[in-house]
Amino acid sequence: MSFALNPRLEKGTHFIGKSGICRILLKNNAAFPWILIVPEVEEGIEDLHQLPADKFAEVVFLIRQVSGFMSDYFKPEKLNVACIGNIVRQMHIHLVARSAADPAWPGTVWASDAKAGYEAEKVIEICVAARLALGI
Repeated sequence: MSFALNPRLEKGTHFIGKSGICRILLKNNAAFPWILIVPEVEEGIEDLHQLPADKFAEVVFLIRQVSGFMSDYFKPEKLNVACIGNIVRQMHIHLVARSAADPAWPGTVWASDAKAGYEAEKVIEICVAARLALGI
C-alpha cells in the first residue's frame, strides 16, 4: 500500500514523528495547542469503526498516549478529541487542548479566525517534548 499525506494536512502541520501505523503532526496554529494523528490506511477508510480491530486498538491507544502528553504539557481545562473529516476525507484525528483563555472558548476552533503560526523554537520544543513523552 502506498500512502500519501493529504496536501492540506501536510501544508498546515509540523511532523512530530511516527508511532506504528500513525503519523503524529503538530498543527501550525499557536492559538490552539492542536495535534493530529493520521493513520496510514487504505484510501476509503475514513472513520474509526472501519479499521480492522488490531489497527483500531493501535490508533485508540495512541490517542490515549497523545492525550496524556497534551494534558501534561499544555495543561488544558478540556481536551477535545474528534475524527471529523468533513473537508479532508483522509482519516485523521484532532486532539485540541482548550482553555477559557483561548480565543474561541467556549466555541469551536473550526469557527475561529484566530491563527498564529508557531515560532521555530517553539515547534522544536513541542516536538522534542512529544517525542520524549511518546517514546518515538
